[in-house]
Amino acid sequence: MPSPSPLALPFPDLPPIAGVRLAVARAGYKAWDRADLTLVRLDAGTAAAGVTTKSRCPSPEVEWVRRALPLGHARALVVNAGNANAFTGARGRDAVEAIAARVAGAIGGLPSDVFVASTGVIGVPLPIDRAEAGLDAALAAPEASWREATDAIGTTDTFAKAASTRAVINGRTVTLVGIIKGSGMIAPDMATMLGFLFTDAGVAPGLLQRMLDRANAETFSCITVDGDTSTSDTVLAFATGTAGNAALGHEDEPGADAFQAALTDLCRQLAHLVVRDGEGATKFIEVAVTGATTAGSAHRVAMSIANSPLVKTAIAGEDANWGRVVMAVGKAGEPAERDLLSIRFGHTVVAREGRVVDGYDEAPVTAHLQGDRVEVGVDLGLGDGRATVWTCDLTHGYISINADYRS
Repeated sequence: MPSPSPLALPFPDLPPIAGVRLAVARAGYKAWDRADLTLVRLDAGTAAAGVTTKSRCPSPEVEWVRRALPLGHARALVVNAGNANAFTGARGRDAVEAIAARVAGAIGGLPSDVFVASTGVIGVPLPIDRAEAGLDAALAAPEASWREATDAIGTTDTFAKAASTRAVINGRTVTLVGIIKGSGMIAPDMATMLGFLFTDAGVAPGLLQRMLDRANAETFSCITVDGDTSTSDTVLAFATGTAGNAALGHEDEPGADAFQAALTDLCRQLAHLVVRDGEGATKFIEVAVTGATTAGSAHRVAMSIANSPLVKTAIAGEDANWGRVVMAVGKAGEPAERDLLSIRFGHTVVAREGRVVDGYDEAPVTAHLQGDRVEVGVDLGLGDGRATVWTCDLTHGYISINADYRS
């Protein structure tokens, strides 16, 4: 794993989830000396939900997941790192089918019970022989830790990313754990690269799907590193029901609000970790837009700011160039009135009603930009719509990583 991002956080102490068994193995998808295949076995009766990329060129794994999700249950998850198996035609589809069949045969389930995700280089078929050998090794391997599983799903990640939280449902404490990978090609419009959430709560598949959709809209769909949407983006949630709570089936049941809040919190923690590991990142940036005509309009304006190379490079250089923020607002194609616009960095308002504030002092803004967490606020002055998104700065490190990604 490369040197950790300056924004990296320590790997947390994660509790076990009853009904979830982890194993890792080295399939050898790339010339590296590390585990690159993760197998998660799930107890019978585990509910499944997920969101996938909106890319029009998805991987066979994404297509497989989309077909399996309506069934609402899962017995296993396989994650391959180092090869995205995307844009690989029939050979790629054959590889996914072979993986699902081999795991299903080993655990006594159906291929449709096996979820598959892959990440890495696009355009190279996943070698079936290596996948099957890796699966055999994982099936025979001792149980792995959360840290080992998280390390095994990474590619250009510079630190392992995971989080946990808890909720109380009808007097029963339930636990949620999530692991995620992602560093570049992050503007998913649904999720990040690969994220997997596990809980011992009892939750019906339909409700779990609706809750994940809501959590995703507020978290994974609000991050961007470089404006590029992956072919493989997938977030899956699995609920084993081993905590013993009466299974939640509807949003209005006692405990549903608490579980929704915990699930959203878990997704937000993971989404922020991906931004902290943005390729070449040195600053975590929050962009908050208020005063828009609608929440959707606010989101689009915020993403226009967060995806602007000029805004991101200015922040990397600690340059209080608020004119670039004005540019990004104007190009978003959303309702905006120049003479109502105000902009702040941190707590310092730099422009109001379409012009720089009287007596503007750049010193506190520069001091704010010198930190590793930067806040950009924009009020459009048009309505009640608001949105917050998260991104990182754009440095030479991003070019260095992606100029020779395949080597």
